[in-house]
This record gives sequence, C-alpha cells and structure tokens, in this order.
Amino acid sequence: MYLKSIEVQGFKSFANKMTFEFHNGITGIVGPNGSGKSNVADAVRWVLGEQSAKQLRGGNMQDVIFSGTELRKPQGFASVMITFDNSDHKLDLDFEEVTVTRRLYRSGESEYRLNGNTCRLKDINELFYDTGIGKEGYSIIGQGQIDKILSGKPEDRRELFDEAAGIVKFKRRKNATMKKLEEEKQNLVRVNDILSELTSQLGPLEKQSAVAKVYLQKKEELKLLDINMFLLDLERTKKQLEEIESKYKIASEDLENTTEAFQQTKQEYEKLEQDMDILDGKIEEMRQTSSKNALLKQQLENEIALLNEQIRAARVNDEHYQNRVSAIESDKVKRQDEFDVLAKDRELLRMSLEEVQTKQDEQADICRQIQIQLDDINRQIEEGKNEVIQLMNQRASSKGKMLRYDTMLEQIDIRKAELNQRLLRLKNDENNQTDDYYKAKKESEDVDEKIKELLAKSADTEKKIESYQKTISELNRQMDIGQTAYHREASKLESLKNLTERYDGYGGGIKKVMEMKSKNPGIRGVVAELIHVKKEYELAVETALGGSVRNIVTDNDNTAKYLIEYLKRTKAGRATFLPLTNLSKGKKFGTPEALKENGVIGLASQLVDVDDEYKVLVEHLLGRIVVVDTIDHAIAIARKYKHSLYMVTTEGDSFNPGGSMTGGAFKNNSNLLGRKREIEELETNVKILKKEMEAAQSQIDESRNKRNELRQELVILQDQLHKERIRQNTVRLNMEQAQKKYDSLQEKNIRLGKEQKEIETQISQISAQSQAILNELKTYDDRETELEELITILQKEHEEKSVLREQENKNLEAVHLEYAAIKQKDEFLVQNISRVQGELAVLDEELSVIWQNLNMGSKEVEEKESNIIKIQGTIEAAVIAIEENDQQMASAIKEKEQMTAVHRGFFEKRDELSGRMNLLDKECFRLNSQKERLEESQTSQIDYMWNEYELAPNMAQKYRMEDVPERNELKKEITQLKDS
Repeated sequence: MYLKSIEVQGFKSFANKMTFEFHNGITGIVGPNGSGKSNVADAVRWVLGEQSAKQLRGGNMQDVIFSGTELRKPQGFASVMITFDNSDHKLDLDFEEVTVTRRLYRSGESEYRLNGNTCRLKDINELFYDTGIGKEGYSIIGQGQIDKILSGKPEDRRELFDEAAGIVKFKRRKNATMKKLEEEKQNLVRVNDILSELTSQLGPLEKQSAVAKVYLQKKEELKLLDINMFLLDLERTKKQLEEIESKYKIASEDLENTTEAFQQTKQEYEKLEQDMDILDGKIEEMRQTSSKNALLKQQLENEIALLNEQIRAARVNDEHYQNRVSAIESDKVKRQDEFDVLAKDRELLRMSLEEVQTKQDEQADICRQIQIQLDDINRQIEEGKNEVIQLMNQRASSKGKMLRYDTMLEQIDIRKAELNQRLLRLKNDENNQTDDYYKAKKESEDVDEKIKELLAKSADTEKKIESYQKTISELNRQMDIGQTAYHREASKLESLKNLTERYDGYGGGIKKVMEMKSKNPGIRGVVAELIHVKKEYELAVETALGGSVRNIVTDNDNTAKYLIEYLKRTKAGRATFLPLTNLSKGKKFGTPEALKENGVIGLASQLVDVDDEYKVLVEHLLGRIVVVDTIDHAIAIARKYKHSLYMVTTEGDSFNPGGSMTGGAFKNNSNLLGRKREIEELETNVKILKKEMEAAQSQIDESRNKRNELRQELVILQDQLHKERIRQNTVRLNMEQAQKKYDSLQEKNIRLGKEQKEIETQISQISAQSQAILNELKTYDDRETELEELITILQKEHEEKSVLREQENKNLEAVHLEYAAIKQKDEFLVQNISRVQGELAVLDEELSVIWQNLNMGSKEVEEKESNIIKIQGTIEAAVIAIEENDQQMASAIKEKEQMTAVHRGFFEKRDELSGRMNLLDKECFRLNSQKERLEESQTSQIDYMWNEYELAPNMAQKYRMEDVPERNELKKEITQLKDS
C-alpha cells in the first residue's frame, strides 16, 4: 500500500484545484517561507479526521477555507481527496484503490466519503487502525514533532510503538470487553446481596405466619359481632330518620304559609311606598313654588329701590352738563379769534417764500451748468494725456517685437529640417507595429468569447445554488418555527393531559374519589368532564355553575354515601356528590318573557351539550340561570324584573336574586370546562404540525442533494474559467504591449505633424505681424501730434470757466440764507395754527357728548318710572300666589301624616312575619342537618361493612343473632395480633 495522489481545492492557500501525484521513489515539495508547504501536511491530517483547529494552526474550523485576496473572491468550501493504492489489501476493503474525501462548507456542513460513498468519521478511523496512517499515526511527522516524541512521556511514545506493531485495534477491543466484564461483575454482586437479604427473613416470616392464622380466626369472630351490632344500629337509625322527616314536613309547610303571608304584606307595603313617594313629590314641588314666589317678591322690591336711586343720579348729572356747556361755548370764541390772526400772517409769509424759492432755483441751475462744462473739459484733457502715454508705450513695444521676430525666423528654419527626417523614420516603425497588434487582438476576442460563455454558465449555476440555499434557509427557518410550535403545542398538550389525569384544580377529596373511578362504575365523573360548552360561553357557564363545576356525579345516592364515608375514613378531604337518581328537572323557568329582552343569549342549560343521561343534571344546575352578553344589559334586566333573576354575563359577572352582584377579574382561572376542548384542539394542531415538519424535512433533503450536485458542476466550471483567464491575461499583455507601442508611434507622429504645422503657422504669422508693426508706428506718430495741440486749447478754456464758477457760487449762498430765515418763520406759524385747531376739535367733541348724555338721561328717567309701576303690580300677584300655595301644601302634609301611621303598622307586621320565617328556617335547617348526620352515619356503617367484609345490609341478615356478647376485649386481642 502506498500514497498515489492528494487533490486539494479551497483548503487554506489552495484556492484553485491542485493535484499532487506521488510515483515510485521520493517526492519533495520545496519553496520559500510562507509559500504553503506545511498546508500540504495539514491537508493530509485534516482529510484523515483531525478535529482540532489548533492542530491545523487555526482559530476555528472555518479558517481552513480559502478566505480570498484583493484580487480573488473567497471560496465557499474546502475539499481534500487522498488516494491510496490498495492492491495488497492492507486496508480491509475489496478495492484496488481507496479514496478518502472530506469536504467542509462555510454554512458549517461537513461530509466524509469513502470511494465516493458517504460514511462516518468512525469508519475512517477504524479503517486506518494499525497502519500508521491515521491523524495521530507515525507516518505524518509535522514541525516540532520529532522533539515532542524524544522528550515526551514513555506512555506517549508507547502509543507510536503499538501503532507500528499493529496491536492498537486489538488493545481497543480488549479495553471495551474488560469494561463490559466489570459491569457484569457489579450486577452479580447486587444479585448475591438480594439473595442473602431474603434468606435472613425466612425465620421471622414463619413466626408471623403462625400469628396470622390466630389473627384470621379472631377476625372471623369479630366479623360476626360487628355485623350484628351494625344491624341493631341500622334499625335504630331508620326509626330516628322517620321521626325527623315527619317533623321536617310540618316545619316546611308552616314556612311556606308564612312566606306567602310575608310576600303579600311586602306587596301591600310596596304600594304604600309608591303612594307616599308620589305625595312627597307633590309637597316638595309646592315648597319649591313657594320659595320661588318669595324670592321673586324680594328681587322685585330690590329692583324698585335701585330704579329710584338711578333716577336721582340722572337728574344731578343733567345739572352738571348744563354748566359745562356754557364754559365750552366761551372757550370756542377765544380760540376762533386766535386762529383767524395766525392764518392771515401765514398767507403773507407764504408769498415771500415762493419768490425766494424761484430765485434760488435759477441760481442753482447756472452753477450746475458751469460745473458740467468744467467736468467735460477735465475729462477731455485726461483722456488726451492717457492716450499720448499709451501711444508711447505701444511704439516701444512694437520696436521690441520686430527684433524678436527676426531671431525666431532663423530658429524655425533649423527645426523644420530636423522634423522632416524624424517623420520618415516613424512611418516605417508604424507599419511594422500594426501587423503585431491585429494578430493579438484576434486571439483576445476568441478568449473573451470563451470566458463570457463560462461566466454565464457559472453565474447561472451560482444563481441556482443561491436559489437552493435560500430555499434551504427558508425551509430550515420554517422547520425551526414548526419545531418550536410543535414542541410548544405538544408540551402544552402533555401538560393538559397530566392536569386532567391528576384532576389538577380540584380538591384533595375529589382527586381521591376520582382515583377509584376505574374500580367503581357508579362514579360517572365530575360535572366539568360531562358537559361540553362552546368557547365563547365557557366563562359564563363556569360562573353559573360556581362550585358545582367540581361536584362528582354518581349513579345513585348509595354510591355517594359510600364515597363520603370513604373520604371520612381516609381523611382525604371533602367532596360534593350529585346522585342522578336524586335529581329532578324541577320547575320550568318562571319568567320566560325575560329571554326576549335585549342582550339575553338564552338559558345556561341551552348553551351546553351533554349525553341524554345527564340532561336532568344540566336542567338541575343551569335550568334557571339566564346568560346575558354584557353587564349593562344585565343591570337593565335586573331592574326591570326587580332583582328576581339569577343571571351571568359572558365576561363572568353574576347577578343574584335580591340584588347582589359579583364580578371582577379572575385570578389563576383553571378553566375546567375548556380543558377537554383545548386538548382536542391541541391534538389536531400537533398532528398537522408533525406532517408539516416531515414534508419540510423531505424538501430540505431534496434541495440539499440538488445544491451539492450544482456545487460540483460549479467547481468544474471555475477550473475551466481559471485556465481561460490565465490565457486571457497572457493575450491581453501581448495586445497591450503592441497597442502601447503603436499608440506611442501614433502620438509621436501626431506630435511631429502638429509641430510642423505650428512652424509653418509661426512663419506666416511673424511675417504678417512685422508688416503690421511698421504701419502701427507711423499711425502712432501722427496721432500723438494731434493730441498735444488739443490739450493746449482745452487747458486755456478750463481756466476761464473756473473764474466764472467762483462768482456764481457766492450769489447762490446769499439766496440760501434768505430762504432759510423765511422758512423758519413759516414753520412756527404752522405749529400754532395746528394747536388752535386741535383745541377747537376737542371742545366740539366734548359738547356733542354732553348733548347726547342730556337727551339719553331724560329718556331713561321716563322708562324707569314706568318700570316701577309695572313691578309693583307683579309683587301684588306674587303675594296672592304664595298664600294659595301654602294652603295646598298644608293639606298634603296632613294626608302624608295619615299614610305614615299606616306605614308604621306595616313595619311591625313585616318584622313579626320575618322573625317567624327565620325561626322556621332555622328549625328546617336543624332537622335537615340532623337527618344528613344520621344518613351519613348510616352510610358510614354500610361502607365500613362493605370495606371490611364486603357485605351489604341485606346480605348481613343471615348473620343475625338474638344476643350480642361483649366484643371490646376480642377487638383488643385482634389489634395486638395485627400489630405483631
């Protein structure tokens, strides 16, 4: 057996598929540090089952997958395949070649293959036992491992020698067998312990057997005595029960008669209450009317006093207003005279001001015209000087250009000759390079087409892989959600079943009784198990049942009595029983019209489903309870029927006859009625979820197989694509080099052509510019002479205009002073005129207001005097109404006193009847309790006889004796024997 090849792809630094083939002789892998030599040994160790990322020089197992570079994308998986020649069948397989493959994906999935078939890591480890090839074998020696072997412990070195000797497989099998033998020895020790314990108990058991025989004999004697005492007690109890039932019947009839009398008295009392309420309303209405009339009289008297005071104040104001009118008329005359004098003075002053204004405007125009003329002359002089300076500069510049152009023409002729020689050389090189470029371009197009085809196939495959991966992820997500929902629903179902089987939420006594259900067919179950309710009515029905939901239903009263005695004897708690033979349908619902009220859903007994056998139970428990949708409707119905109905709402509120209400939030509601429904719903949901998970798992497996096939296709395509890209890069390099050389020649050719054109252009431009400069120089000389003559004329004219401007400015200043003096006098007169006008306006406004107040005051006095007369008439009418109302109220109060006397008589009668009802009710309760105690005692005795001797009363008659001896001494002896 020898190593034939190692194929690595995507493992550490091996991005592309790489195959190492090993032939006869020694194969070495050489390279500089960091080139990946050690990665080959890591690949061998990894494919043979290495599970430690640290041994592979990584942080975690994902680090072995190629993680990409700046120019290459990371790989999605790592794969290593190692092939051995097995022609000598050293490996225990019927193959000439053995190939082991390990593949790891970034998603964390990993797989092992043996000759292409999926296998376990354990299979690979067992295959290479005693061959020295395993991941810990001596045939793989890594860096530092020689030193580790030499300096390690003897136990560690022994493992290598065992591997080389080929005994590892047998040592492992031996260890497993020894472990099983040790376990069997322990089992034998335990069996011997049990046998020795049972042997030591044989002697005491023989003694106990002798005592048991005596005990059985004594017990049989005690049975005979117990049965006879039971028969005597049974007869005595029957007589007592007959007497109590007779007394209870008499007391019940008396209670019914007294209750009827009480109800009749209650109705008469309610009618008297209604009449008294009506009379109270009338008296209260009369009192309010009397109070209103007295209040109205007082208000009217106060209003008359107020009107008289207002009339007196109005007359005082009229006198004050007359005095003020005289003073205002005198002030107005004075202010008007002053206004006339001021207006006349301002008219004279305004005429003088207009004359001075005209003179000032004319003088200002003269000064402005002279200044404009001076500005124009200055501008012309400055422009002429500037132009002369500019002409001098341009003439000097033009002469410099002429010298520079002559020098440039000489240099351009030399460059022109050099360019012609270079153009000839470039033309030959360009023709040669064009042929090379087109050859490389043709080859590049062929490679690009091939790569494009491979990329399209790879992209299509990657899209399919991505689609399958998304499908798998989505299916896994749905699977997780489904599993979560399945486990949640299954756990909830199991919990509910456990609660139902353990009767959780019921009392200890109920649980104890229901444990006997399989042994005693008379136990039918608790009420909550026997009825079925829709979900929306569960809360209402459970509220209606109250504590009855936990009652135990039995076939007859004998079974119930037996179970009660059993609870007493075992001290297991209490329970309430409903024997079906004792239940009757009872009276029908007494108020059927209430079922038609708004918000009524129906009777509680109509909202549940039960077997025909238990319909009488439902009628007994729920036949007179009304179910209403909301508490508001329930309150309205209770008021209408005077709180005589027992109602429950769908929210769990209850209304009891008599007016009491119960409601609020339920705390730790056990929902006993809904358990069965919830269990059925959960079982259906669990089955559906399980089917969905199985279907999803099937889809996941199918998608994974298709995805793995596509990944294998993608690996092949990427290998082909890599080869074509290497070829593409080579062709592109050749084409780019040819293109660069051709472009370089083209650029040189273009550059030389441009340079040649520039030389020709420069020569023509220089010739033209030289001639233009000669013409410009002549023009500059002529223009300079003209400008100097014009500047001399303009300077003389400027001096004359400056003298005239000074004289006209002095004249304008004198006119300004005269105008300012007149303007100041005019402003003073305007202020005085405005002041006088304002004072006259204020006086006029005040005078107008005074006259308005005088007119309004006269009218108000007349109106108020008229109102006083009307109010006095109203007061007289109110006094008459108060007297009449007082007489009617006195009559009503007298009538109420008569009714109150009758009302007190009803109180005494009702109290008497109520006291009698309470006494009779207590007597009935006492007799009933006494009867129940006797029945319980009788049931206890029967249960005792049944439990102790399995005898019913009719079966015990054959043991009847005429005389019953003393049995206490015999019972003491039996107890001692029983204890021993």
